[in-house]
Amino acid sequence: MISFRVISASTVASLLFASAASAVTVANRDDRDHKVTVIEGDAQEDHIVKPDAVLEGVCQKGCLIRLDDSNEDPYGLEGSEVTSIEAGELYDDELEVPAEPNAGDAGRPSRPGLQP
Repeated sequence: MISFRVISASTVASLLFASAASAVTVANRDDRDHKVTVIEGDAQEDHIVKPDAVLEGVCQKGCLIRLDDSNEDPYGLEGSEVTSIEAGELYDDELEVPAEPNAGDAGRPSRPGLQP
């Protein structure tokens, strides 16, 4: 009976971790608070995000986000984005792809014992 509880608890924990990992995250990189309104279907929830704070697990499958009661169209998010608020705007924080080296940046491969 105890092993079943342990297995069940670890299964639930891993499912929660997996779903949280795929949820929207909003980081406030501004120096002031922002009101973030999350709209999922007919439900709407407001959050105050302090400077340098992170709102995690906002929505699992996609939602709309409106900043500071803006009248502009809300931002549509799919459910796995990492976003940030900068200068009062919401930006997508994608992993940066390294720039390709310039022609002169590659250099020669080194070989032990050989001098150019």
